[in-house]
Amino acid sequence: MENQKIGYIIGGGLKAAFTVRLNVSSQAVSEGTFVVIKSGDWHYYGIVTDIQLGSTDEKFADERMDGRLSPALAQALHQQALYANIEVLPNLMLDVGPEPGTPAYLAWVQKIDAGLAPQPKPRPVKNIPPHHAEVYLASEGDIAEIFGKSDKKKNFIIGHTREQEHDVRIDLKKFIQRSSGIFGATGTGKSFLTRVILAGLAKYDEASLLVFDMHSEYAYSYNPPEGGDAVPGLKDKMGSKFNIVGLGRGKSAAYQGIAPDIPLEIAMSDIRTSDIEMLSKELNLRDTTSTTLSALVSTFGRNWFQSFMEMKSMPKDKDEDGKPTVYPDGSIEKWSEDTGIHVEAAKALHSRLKRRVYELPYIVETPATDGVTQIINALAGKKHVILSFGKHDSDLDYLFVSNILTRRIRDAWERKTNEYNQNRQTNSPPRPLVIAIEEAHKLLNREMASQTTFSTIARELRKYFVTLLIIDQRPSQIYDEVMSQLGTRISGWLGDDSDIQAVLSGLAGRDSLRGMLSRLQSGEEVLLLGPWGVPMPLPVKSRRYGEAFWRELNGEEKKRDPLKEMGF
Repeated sequence: MENQKIGYIIGGGLKAAFTVRLNVSSQAVSEGTFVVIKSGDWHYYGIVTDIQLGSTDEKFADERMDGRLSPALAQALHQQALYANIEVLPNLMLDVGPEPGTPAYLAWVQKIDAGLAPQPKPRPVKNIPPHHAEVYLASEGDIAEIFGKSDKKKNFIIGHTREQEHDVRIDLKKFIQRSSGIFGATGTGKSFLTRVILAGLAKYDEASLLVFDMHSEYAYSYNPPEGGDAVPGLKDKMGSKFNIVGLGRGKSAAYQGIAPDIPLEIAMSDIRTSDIEMLSKELNLRDTTSTTLSALVSTFGRNWFQSFMEMKSMPKDKDEDGKPTVYPDGSIEKWSEDTGIHVEAAKALHSRLKRRVYELPYIVETPATDGVTQIINALAGKKHVILSFGKHDSDLDYLFVSNILTRRIRDAWERKTNEYNQNRQTNSPPRPLVIAIEEAHKLLNREMASQTTFSTIARELRKYFVTLLIIDQRPSQIYDEVMSQLGTRISGWLGDDSDIQAVLSGLAGRDSLRGMLSRLQSGEEVLLLGPWGVPMPLPVKSRRYGEAFWRELNGEEKKRDPLKEMGF
């Protein structure tokens, strides 16, 4: 496919962007444009990060010549004295070999086919093109070369280039191998983009999805608060591929009047002290809480929560003369004295747990069904699961339930992986699992990171086939160690400098990308970032979610163009 030539290199280096003199109008190129620099055996790929006007003499830029000279002469003078430069951030280079059709090219191909030279593939820029190397707008073939071609199921269309509407794909196989993040300020379309990604992953069907749906947006048809047509849900479109989980039993677990596929109740024996410590802010717990909780586990073991809730605050028994003697068995005071715990601290903790946790309708002594095991079996059996919190949509509900459930899932996947590693000939690896969490900063901030299962997954569980997809509007509040583990980052518009810095942390050329991220069209454009799942940064028009998207997704294979796949 023929590229449009836009200019030639006049300066720059590896540590700085390339400076390109435009031979087209400055309005023909925009920030974020994907360009290709062709020089000898190499193609260099980069994006435009700045556009600058210049002149050979300042007086030609300061004074207009239109009224002083004839139009033809003024135009000729402008063409000679006024110009525009662009800054190009180089990202990748590709060895394309000698000129096709020459004996040298044939020898080069034969050497590769014989295994005497490596197969050419895009790699980080290690050298630079010479002065006056020609610069072109990237063609559809260039986009496919870097971001994937349409002939592979794993390459999923995430959006389109802003100038020429070329398809841009992400490699879903790489996407699920490491944790990823979708970011953007409130109202920038994170939830719509998340639906696009989740639908693509479900269609790809190489990993199971567990979605913690805090606001009940993903399962069934959803009416956006800003108005407009109802948005189709994943369960609506993919039916039995998705199992819906509701908290509680009976009508309390139903959502929009529809009974869930799996009702979920939390057994008291499944509650650990770390689950309570994680709720310190929500429950306004004291600094002495951890000491009290440790004493409860030492006394009652796994049933510490139920045993503690069965206690009551009681006065001392009295002797025959009516004088108080000792606290009765089963009292908070008696247990406190026996274990050396401050009585008032124990009573305060008991009161908070009784009112805020124990009385939650989905916490029971013995669940009617083992919902957690059903969820694990569904995920292992290649089903996708959406946990709809329904009316239980407080931060406490979200933090508490998601952490308990994820801990059990982590244990199951670690066990399956260890069994597989012990005998790979007879055992199969566990089904890859992607856990999607909204409002991720509530679970993965610096204070909570050491207490939640999610931070462990982000840091360590890739080797156990479990990764995270975190969705958040305040990435700066997510623990930086977790952010550093994200292999793919997709971000909409962000206005806060600290959020922009967090999304770009650890990436090459982040100073050049800062302005680009803050100037994205809200709700329409996103910036694709690596370093794992996306080969190089690129701003794109994000794919729109709606009925048209589902028609394209379901008919994607039928709409392939053989000529395009061959590069014509």
